[in-house]
Amino acid sequence: MHPLYLKAAAGGLAVGTLAVAQAQEIEPRAYSNAPLGMNFVIAGYAYTQGAVPFDASLPVKNAQLKTSNAVLAYARVFDVWGQSGKFDAIVPYTGLSGTAEVAGQPFERNVTGFADPRFRLSVNLYGAPALTLREFRNYEQDLIIGASLQVSMPASQYDSSRVVNIGTNRWSFRPEVGISKAVGPWTLEFQAAATLFTDNRDFYGGHTRSQDPIYSLQGHVIYGFRSGVWASLDATTFAGGRTTLNGVRGDDRQQNWRVGGTLAFPVDVRHSIKIYASSGVSARTDNNYDLIGIAWQYRWGGGL
Repeated sequence: MHPLYLKAAAGGLAVGTLAVAQAQEIEPRAYSNAPLGMNFVIAGYAYTQGAVPFDASLPVKNAQLKTSNAVLAYARVFDVWGQSGKFDAIVPYTGLSGTAEVAGQPFERNVTGFADPRFRLSVNLYGAPALTLREFRNYEQDLIIGASLQVSMPASQYDSSRVVNIGTNRWSFRPEVGISKAVGPWTLEFQAAATLFTDNRDFYGGHTRSQDPIYSLQGHVIYGFRSGVWASLDATTFAGGRTTLNGVRGDDRQQNWRVGGTLAFPVDVRHSIKIYASSGVSARTDNNYDLIGIAWQYRWGGGL
């Protein structure tokens, strides 16, 4: 395969882990460069087991929850004042089943539906110039600094008579900054983000539930092979997210760690596959879960 095609394949859309908890995502190569005008469509599947925190802070205890998550995503690369930018949209569909204990009460849940759709605008501020496919042939990454804003929309399955739902019935906003440094075949990445939430004014019978921001850090060590295959060791930590219900503060502040790995490989010039997995290492509120997933990516446009 031509080296140009390998680089173009490597600069695709990072959908993340498809995790239902936005603040817990682990996403390597979020700010990698790609040729102008290139489009990506992604179809994926992820399976999770454990105390999956759909509300991103729900105090679930003794959880035996399983989810099957399908996702469809689209992204496009464009020019932002001479640097590359990217817009992406993600629409997940989830099935949830299992039992758990919330606030000392057992419950059983079996439901399917759309999770909250997410839209993100990413801009590389330094080190990732806007290049045509022909110009991209000579591009070699050094240091990239980027930023993004992701918005999650409350347009999903939600039942206020239930404590645990697939949807969250609120908006969330996630600004993030990222740094990516290439050293030979290795790439070191660091990302810092804050997830901010609007109030859920119809929580479990019409109550109002608010939540403090969740602050997160990610780190990735990536190795790129000459064949275009790349592999990553990933870790994230996040804290905050304490909730207030009808003016009463809860004892549910997050302080969690997750680790994982990602393997991606091109099939041909237009198709690639990514396999990923992650697991909770520690969690103050007992909401660890395990995740494994696979995603197929198709790219076109930009002269490809």
